[in-house]
Amino acid sequence: MFYYIIALFVIALDQLTKWLIVKNFELGESVKVVEDFLYITSHRNRGAAWGILQGQMWFFYVITAIVIIGIIYYIQKAAKGKLLLGVSLGLMLGGAIGNFIDRVYRKEVVDFINTYIFGYDFPVFNIADSALVIGVGMLMIQMLLEEREAKKEKSYGENGTHHS
Repeated sequence: MFYYIIALFVIALDQLTKWLIVKNFELGESVKVVEDFLYITSHRNRGAAWGILQGQMWFFYVITAIVIIGIIYYIQKAAKGKLLLGVSLGLMLGGAIGNFIDRVYRKEVVDFINTYIFGYDFPVFNIADSALVIGVGMLMIQMLLEEREAKKEKSYGENGTHHS
């Protein structure tokens, strides 16, 4: 249940921030937060990351539905007793649903976090995107830890004695 609460928190924060941007900013309007680093910029995206696959809404509906079902399945089957895995899946679920809501109701995704990293104007993103990226990063860490543990068990065996 905790992992679904994380997803609900991400969805609520994502939708609230997007609503604030839509209500208070003109499309393209930008406000400096930290010069040459962070701006709040009202932007819309009808595609995926970096604007790829523009206008392919049915593709996104199908893929997102499959992803959401898969994440829920893994939360139910694999996350019990694995906090890192569960939190990562909760973040990914919230992020996927947050952007899905935009695609269904707005026919585009509201983006507003505009960063410049080492002079590179990174594509504008939102809270849902952030949750997805953090969730995937945490999932990768979980997988590396599980692989490391499996190697350790194989090397030392069940009873803790080392096998060469």
